[in-house]
Amino acid sequence: MAPGPLIYLDVDGPLIPFGLEPSRYPLFDPSPRDDENPLLGRLDPSHGARLKALPGELVWATTWLHDANDSLAPRLGLPRLPVVDWPEPAESDEVDARIGLHWKIRPLLEHARGRPFAWVDDEISEIDREWVSAHHAGPALLHRVDPRHGLTGDDYLELGEWLRESRHS
Repeated sequence: MAPGPLIYLDVDGPLIPFGLEPSRYPLFDPSPRDDENPLLGRLDPSHGARLKALPGELVWATTWLHDANDSLAPRLGLPRLPVVDWPEPAESDEVDARIGLHWKIRPLLEHARGRPFAWVDDEISEIDREWVSAHHAGPALLHRVDPRHGLTGDDYLELGEWLRESRHS
């Protein structure tokens, strides 16, 4: 049986909301350690169970890199997850930026190697969707999350439905 879909997770925006007045966000951990990002207090631990319930393989796709496993996974009740290690910037990144293509796209497609995937991020554009559609052999969902609110129940419903359908594609 073919492996299930990958679920690429960004952190800032989807899991740690930002962009509104700080007082508008609940603090789930009002006193993170001094050496930790103070925005970790906004991380809703209920995301862990909801993420684990999604039918796919969770992968960190964030600039937090391996720190996501140290700082976020324990708070979410998640095991250590695979991490997309971003390559050093290349000349092609400048071209991609000029056309509006997100810098994560090429490394995500390389990591996916044709497997179905959902990418959960707050910086996804229509250009990204078109590029992935033209360059990725398998099904892909580029799911943009409003960074002011982070992942919501509607996001989880859409992701779950797409992931279940992609398993049968």
